[in-house]
Amino acid sequence: MTLELIDPEELPTHESYTQVIAATGSRLVFVAGQVADDAQGNLVGPGDLAAQARQAFANVGRALAAAGGGPEQVTKITIYVVHHRPDYLPAISEARIAVFGDHRPADTLVGVEALAQPEYLIEVEAIAVVD
Repeated sequence: MTLELIDPEELPTHESYTQVIAATGSRLVFVAGQVADDAQGNLVGPGDLAAQARQAFANVGRALAAAGGGPEQVTKITIYVVHHRPDYLPAISEARIAVFGDHRPADTLVGVEALAQPEYLIEVEAIAVVD
């Protein structure tokens, strides 16, 4: 699988994501929105966005591994955050970097009113191209 990361000169370059990714590979993997549940279905970090972000991003990594992929093959993520505020960004970025490291997939962050359960604060979905 090959990813070409493109940051057009006419658009700002960001530390945590790339504006455009062109991908070639043999298999598309779509990871459903991952929340902060552990393997037993228990919520990790009730009321704690940073703890939930760490668990949700880690769950994305686990889902990718189950499909034979890894974070470095992700082309796009969407992050949904309940009542998003700019001061949430450091905790979200830290959790993201813990899974993706230097890889910067394209992303969209969406502030939402609520998620599937009222105790969920963040949900992350991903698209990857895997050989």
